[in-house]
Amino acid sequence: MELFLLEHKKLWRKKSVKISVLLCLVYTVIFGSILSFQWFSFGSSDDYTSAFGNNFDGYEVIRRSQEYSLMVGGKLTDESLQQLVRDYQSMDAAGLEDDLEKTDWTTINSWLGTLYPELSDTGNPRTMISYVDPNKLTDFYERRRSAVEDFLENSGQVGNEKEYLMQMNQNVSEPFHYEWVKGWSEVLGSMVPDLGVVMALFLAIALSSLFAGEWYNNTTSLVLTTQNGWKKVAYAKIFTGIAFTIELFFILLIGNVTSQVFFMGTAGWDMPIQTIKLIAIAPMNMFQAEIYEYAFAFFGAIGFCGVVMLISSAVKSNVLALLFSLAIVYGPMMISEYLPYGVQKALDLIPLVGSGADIFRTNTFNLFGKIIWSPYLLITVPILIGIICIPLTVMRWSRRMKV
Repeated sequence: MELFLLEHKKLWRKKSVKISVLLCLVYTVIFGSILSFQWFSFGSSDDYTSAFGNNFDGYEVIRRSQEYSLMVGGKLTDESLQQLVRDYQSMDAAGLEDDLEKTDWTTINSWLGTLYPELSDTGNPRTMISYVDPNKLTDFYERRRSAVEDFLENSGQVGNEKEYLMQMNQNVSEPFHYEWVKGWSEVLGSMVPDLGVVMALFLAIALSSLFAGEWYNNTTSLVLTTQNGWKKVAYAKIFTGIAFTIELFFILLIGNVTSQVFFMGTAGWDMPIQTIKLIAIAPMNMFQAEIYEYAFAFFGAIGFCGVVMLISSAVKSNVLALLFSLAIVYGPMMISEYLPYGVQKALDLIPLVGSGADIFRTNTFNLFGKIIWSPYLLITVPILIGIICIPLTVMRWSRRMKV
């Protein structure tokens, strides 16, 4: 325990680690959450002199949108959808630009494009919600089920795979509960899924020198002569790396959740994720989806931590350890689109390479004849990789020390 505390203290004393944690916090919580809520994503857009074309009034815009959704929200039926469209068209005709921003029109417009493509007028430059006849918006849930089936068939997901996914879809509760969707769409579509990608950069910077740094600092001979021995030192370093990863994750988690609750509260947590993407087949609400995405980032970060420590124990250069660690995550991301689809899915299993937003997709794996929905593997395989890396790290470190 004492050796672990010494290694942990040594890691946190490094200037590069302190700077990395600070930058990660600023980028993820300040820019990615607080300023995104208050300015980038939700600020009103009538001030074209400000950066990004938005005012610094996201909190007020979010509150107005939530208050409006409470008046018009509830069970989503054909009638309620028609009324939402009529209300928007009335405001649009009256030129009430400020009121239009609170209507969640982007979400509703995406529903219309998905379920009622025959009502779209390609020659009309206006958004579909502005001109579509509300009375023709019928059979919402029947059309949704047809849209899911058509999507699966067009994606080549037929036979047992289609049956498996449609069975999942049958567990989605109807009618949907509807409130303000845009905020949750931003949280689950961008803010939380991007967390792992950002963590990977700063974890690589902080942990790549954990073992390789002993060669850089010329302290390897000292490790061999200490009463603790190289093996105890190795495990102390491994537990230090894991502890640092957990600490960094929870620092970001607390910051993000605090910001989210401050700006959005908890309104809409029980809406199904299908209100964000209609053809999603997972029977999840917003709260469950957010838990999954944070769990994906957490387990992925632990797995990536193990990979970085293995690389660090295998090379003698801090720079090479950092470059190899970064290449593990960002390399597959850069080349993925040029590879066969099966290879892309396999690469997604590498820690922090995939995305927690896969819960909105219909990707599957076929293992030994058994079809498995991809989010199940995306949350388990990365941490298993990290666990496997622990004994390999000790073995590699021991060989290095004996040379």
